[in-house]
Amino acid sequence: MVKESKESALEHTPVIARGLTLGVIGAGVMGRTLAKGILASGLIPRERMWAGDKHPGACQSASQELGIPVELDYRPRIPTADLLLLCVKPADAPKALAAVREGGLRPSALLISILAGVTTTALETMLGTDNPVVRAMPNTPAVVGEGMTVVCCGRSANETHLARARRIFEAVGKCIPVDEVHFNAITALSGSGPAYHFLIMEALADAGVRVGLPRQLALTLVAQTALGAAKMVLATGRHPAALRDDVTTPAGCTIGGLLMLEDGRIRSVLARAVEEAAKIAAHLGPPVPHKPAQ
Repeated sequence: MVKESKESALEHTPVIARGLTLGVIGAGVMGRTLAKGILASGLIPRERMWAGDKHPGACQSASQELGIPVELDYRPRIPTADLLLLCVKPADAPKALAAVREGGLRPSALLISILAGVTTTALETMLGTDNPVVRAMPNTPAVVGEGMTVVCCGRSANETHLARARRIFEAVGKCIPVDEVHFNAITALSGSGPAYHFLIMEALADAGVRVGLPRQLALTLVAQTALGAAKMVLATGRHPAALRDDVTTPAGCTIGGLLMLEDGRIRSVLARAVEEAAKIAAHLGPPVPHKPAQ
């Protein structure tokens, strides 16, 4: 297990060496977002990046958006890759990894997967090689550079591989290493988490409209308040309950609103939502054969 405390290794390791080539397999929202972050950070130059996707329309639009080659048949490019970002749907993993194997992935190339529910063991089995594998779980706020990603190593990956993966995801937000046993829970909490917050913000904005605010004003107030509250938790390091108490004056309006939320069992409902999502995350990956096709 690689622990987060080894920050000095990350700081002093040349994680993204000059001349490395990166391939992004899956040019959807997350694939494009990560590619943009990598390009904007200067980690990989545009001329050393390519992508592939199974949809012709996605290939064309992604190529125009990113300024890199994006192709339906990316197998001829596989031997050029030092880093591969796998960003397809979990159900498409067997086919995508078969294409990688057929293309002739070089033994030293690092495969980084963002596929929910697909373990490092499953990835290694489907790939059928001894290539280093790093599993990651990012979330959609990476689109605005505020993503939350966790990463873990497969059996052949080492500190340098993990550091390279971290540097990529730090280009679009925060990234920390965790034990893979936590991945389903993290998928449910931070991977799915933006959807929970969007629902809560929508409900609060509707409440603002209910008490007389224009809708756009209500939504702006809610979104900025959520942003500020999140930054306070991260910046101060204080427990959310302590920060909540700062806002809750005796006999004030805040305590009245909080009591209504407690009456609605908001804690239990949110906990159940994460619990259910974690159960589903555990079964998202495709069935994996014992031995990959040769």
